[in-house]
Amino acid sequence: MQNTVFQHNQYLVRRKVFTLAGAKFHIFDPAGNLVFFSKMKAFKLREDIRLYRDENMTEELLLIKARQIIDFSSAYDVLDAKTQEKIGVFKRKGLKSILRDEWFIMDGSDREIGVIREDSLLKALLRRFLTNLIPQTYHAEMQETTVCVYKQNFNPFVLKLNVDFSGDTRSLFDHRLGIAGAILLGAIEGRQN
Repeated sequence: MQNTVFQHNQYLVRRKVFTLAGAKFHIFDPAGNLVFFSKMKAFKLREDIRLYRDENMTEELLLIKARQIIDFSSAYDVLDAKTQEKIGVFKRKGLKSILRDEWFIMDGSDREIGVIREDSLLKALLRRFLTNLIPQTYHAEMQETTVCVYKQNFNPFVLKLNVDFSGDTRSLFDHRLGIAGAILLGAIEGRQN
């Protein structure tokens, strides 16, 4: 049974851009209540991201682990912290992501079930080569349906990423996997800009 904090249709992910001790993510529900906290350790060769119920880090909910130390097409396993069940995997599309960010969404058996794609090639090119002041938007698609939209608000000091599952009327996208995707977008793609 999924924790009820994963049942909201909208979340706000916040990450301070300038931190010395690794990235910290605060995830809020639509009412503005803190529902998750994540902290990445600085200077780790292999990403190992933990999602907790609160800032005290007493209840661990999810683990996001990179399979390899350095890999341009890296895969990240998402595990339920209590059961160690593999919920799914996110895998970058390697060289294709140089121009426009794309991630495969895979199930617990490594079968591709969807994709997360940056909003437009033109905007992606403008962000990479002219200015990173254009906020990013990503669309998660499964079975030819947009199941989640990740929309960045412009703020040079704090990454704010709105996560919207409201288009997922058939409940195709496990919200645990969707939240892990938001953290990865903020952590991995956020380093490029």
